Amino acid sequence: MKPVLFFFKQLYDYAGNKLYINLLGMVLISLLDGIGLLLLIPVISYSGIVNFDGENSTASRVLSYIQQIPEAFGGLTFILILFVIINIAQNLFQRYVTIENVKIQHGFARSLRLDIYKDLLQANWAFYVKRRKSDIINTFTAELGRVSAGTNTFLQFITSIIFTKIQVVIAFFLSPKITMFVLLSGFFLSIFSRGFIKRSRLLGSRTSEIGQSLLAGITDNFNGMKEIKSNTLETSRMDWFQSISQRMYDEQMEYTTLKTASQFYYKIASAFLIAIFIFLSVNLFNAQAAQLMLIIIIFTRLWPRVTGIQASLEQIAATIPALKSVINLKNESRAARELEEFGTKNIKPMDIKLGIECKNVFFRYNTKENIYALKEVNVYFPANCMAAVVGKSGAGKSTLIDLLMGLNHPEKGGILLDGTQLTKDNLQSWRRSISYVPQDPFLFNTTIRENLSLIQPEATEEQLWEALKFAAADDFVKQLPKGLDSFIGDRGIRLSGGERQRLVLARAILRKPSILVLDEATSALDTENETKIQKALERLKGKMTIIIIAHRLSTIRNADQVIVLNRGEIIQKGEFKQLANEQRGMFNNLLKKQMEISL
Repeated sequence: MKPVLFFFKQLYDYAGNKLYINLLGMVLISLLDGIGLLLLIPVISYSGIVNFDGENSTASRVLSYIQQIPEAFGGLTFILILFVIINIAQNLFQRYVTIENVKIQHGFARSLRLDIYKDLLQANWAFYVKRRKSDIINTFTAELGRVSAGTNTFLQFITSIIFTKIQVVIAFFLSPKITMFVLLSGFFLSIFSRGFIKRSRLLGSRTSEIGQSLLAGITDNFNGMKEIKSNTLETSRMDWFQSISQRMYDEQMEYTTLKTASQFYYKIASAFLIAIFIFLSVNLFNAQAAQLMLIIIIFTRLWPRVTGIQASLEQIAATIPALKSVINLKNESRAARELEEFGTKNIKPMDIKLGIECKNVFFRYNTKENIYALKEVNVYFPANCMAAVVGKSGAGKSTLIDLLMGLNHPEKGGILLDGTQLTKDNLQSWRRSISYVPQDPFLFNTTIRENLSLIQPEATEEQLWEALKFAAADDFVKQLPKGLDSFIGDRGIRLSGGERQRLVLARAILRKPSILVLDEATSALDTENETKIQKALERLKGKMTIIIIAHRLSTIRNADQVIVLNRGEIIQKGEFKQLANEQRGMFNNLLKKQMEISL
């Protein structure tokens, strides 16, 4: 029940007094419904079909008074007009409450979606490293959609509870014995339905699991479509999809079977109960026509409410696993929050005048394991100089870059910016001063212009072309049919790898950063374009701090400083020529191997 209580609190925090106003509206609707029920009594009595007189009880005396209403106020016409007016009022209230409930449902879902999305944007990089993107997307879309539908079910459940309570009061007033019998039957029904509720919850868990597996598989398939095509994996991927589709079909059929089975049992139970009670009333208690009419009225009005509550409980039980997923995502992303607020419009970039220092830095991805990605790293990057970080795969180069950008934080030691510790307080200002070009360039599924303008919305046409020229991308962009307004597809799939890298580099330069970080940014370029980029970077020396991760050592020949990493430790530092001349050093060894390969 904890997820449901948490959900109700969140719902109340969003809706506030609107929720109480709607509850009051539900009470009025139920009261009007009850009054409409009571008005049926004088109508039936006036027709002469059934006479409610004869019993010496409070209910009978009140019923007797109600039967006299038509004569006192002009006969049957008055009571029918009153009946119509009450029904009109009831339906007007019903319409208002329904619309307001829908507003609450979709407004709450939107509010929850915005709240979680904000938490996700504010979460640190470690939060994403530990999770599959598809799991986050599934919870944020499919599971949140189920929670939205569950909001409607929850509001219906509350409505049923309110209606039932008022209907019970009216029914108890008309006939305590019949009402007690219905309530007792409802109690036994609730015990019987516990099995259905438990199975609904288990099916809800399976729905979440299958949905998660489906989205994860679909995401992997479309991300790896080139590998699927080139390795003729279509058959195996189709087999997988047929298998999970069958699981989805079986799960949906099982849920439908369960739902129809519970409704079937409820309706059969309703028929049996009313038949048994009428039989007992007539044969054992000698019930008259008026009493039988009351039995029928009470059962037909009260029993559907009882079964409706049971049906709502089943649906809520099926929604609980989705609700748990949403709550967990919200709590975990909030716990991983690195920024209280985000946005760079009013934040000035940090101006590094001296340099960046890693001081006795230790870092590991899993604190439960004694495996460090970086160990006792001490290195200084002077401002407005070019530094290169090299080493074998897995040496810790990208980890070091992530620490420098504040994506991860040292377990021990610190990152000093002009002698000031990098913390949450200056993190946004620090990132505002950095442009990062990854090895795997990412572009949005829109035009070249919009991809560039994302980083600098105020950039002029001239500035866009200047950045493209710097990145040796202006020639191929000019050849495109629509130039800057050409769509480049998902992740820039319509462009070559080298073209994508050059666009991302242009986007980074457009920002005019004080720190430029390049992670194998020229790996997909041909020799001619790589030479152009190297010359352009040379022109930037002295104007900004440049940090390069490079496997192709020829690209860092003009670096002011080269840092060699191995197994998370710095084993060499110095100028390119100095390290190249150290015969026993790893840098010399790497350089020789690359020269052998190039020959």
